[in-house]
Amino acid sequence: MASSPKNPAASPPPEAINEFVGKRVKKLRAQRSWSLDDFAAASGVSRSMLSEIERERANPTLTVAARIARAFGLTLQELLNGAEHAPARIQVIRGDDPAQIFRSDKQCEIRTLSPLSLEKDFEFYQLTLRPGGALRSQPHFEGTREFLTVEKGAVHVESSGDGMDLAAGDSATYAADTAHAILNTGKSAAVVFLVVIYTQPRSPAAR
Repeated sequence: MASSPKNPAASPPPEAINEFVGKRVKKLRAQRSWSLDDFAAASGVSRSMLSEIERERANPTLTVAARIARAFGLTLQELLNGAEHAPARIQVIRGDDPAQIFRSDKQCEIRTLSPLSLEKDFEFYQLTLRPGGALRSQPHFEGTREFLTVEKGAVHVESSGDGMDLAAGDSATYAADTAHAILNTGKSAAVVFLVVIYTQPRSPAAR
């Protein structure tokens, strides 16, 4: 069977990407008050690569450009053309979307349940702690709190020098503007749902 011609709208030439993406990406990131670290987490593209792209020192591949577009809630063509549309009234995060995996290592897997492109003062995660795994976090902005519900397994939560054991069905809230941690104390994987509430804006200047 003869192959069909590629759709030029779906596959813009690399020079077009290089021309538009740098300034466009920098503007969109500033509008969302994202640091480069925030942007890297949302897009799955390394911080150093994003910095080079914004400075127009690197030519992003189509794959990288598509990841950047998705982080902003745009199609690749919208990113290149400067088109920004109102977000859909119902935003869906599919369970098999690999872009939503924020972190995955021998300690834990963190899956983002809130839209990556959402300008927000809260974050919603599904956290899976491997047996013996732990998530240890440095202080967030002043006033930040975390709300946690254990779906499966047993965990120990630490904050401000205090600790509490939790089992499936238990919930807890605690200060997250101090060093805090969630540790799996069971023999199997623990699954928790975590909401982070910020009371101060997260901007590049504040990082």
